Amino acid sequence: MKLVIQRCKRASVTVSDQVVGSIGPGALILLAVAADDSEEEARMLARKVSKLRMYDDADGRLNASIAETGGSFLVVSQFTLYGDCRKGNRPSYIRSAEPGKAQYLYEYFVRELSNLGHTVETGRFRETMQVELVNDGPVTLILERESEKEELD
Repeated sequence: MKLVIQRCKRASVTVSDQVVGSIGPGALILLAVAADDSEEEARMLARKVSKLRMYDDADGRLNASIAETGGSFLVVSQFTLYGDCRKGNRPSYIRSAEPGKAQYLYEYFVRELSNLGHTVETGRFRETMQVELVNDGPVTLILERESEKEELD
């Protein structure tokens, strides 16, 4: 899985002129599922995101987690994060999971975040979406488990 996490003042997702997900302060997460991902990666990444200290503490330092700030998550599926542009001009998406598996693990990740006590909104899987974001900072992090040996504590 690959996640692009953007701290935000607010974010929303619209499908066919209807807002389907919207949050105030918190984080917008763009999430892609790789062909070899599993529930284990989704669970570990949800725990990691939950604990990331990317919010200002009382001293203005990036030392607080989303739980400490009372923020919410907006999670949007985005398979194009695995687009490989090294050869030619057309990205290859060979590393992306097939849609059935990708949707299952996307929804699993969302449930895991919710189970950790967070408010989570979502986009709609396999839909054309318009994502609006007021980035805060800006603070943007990329999180990915590169190998089976890598720990995400």
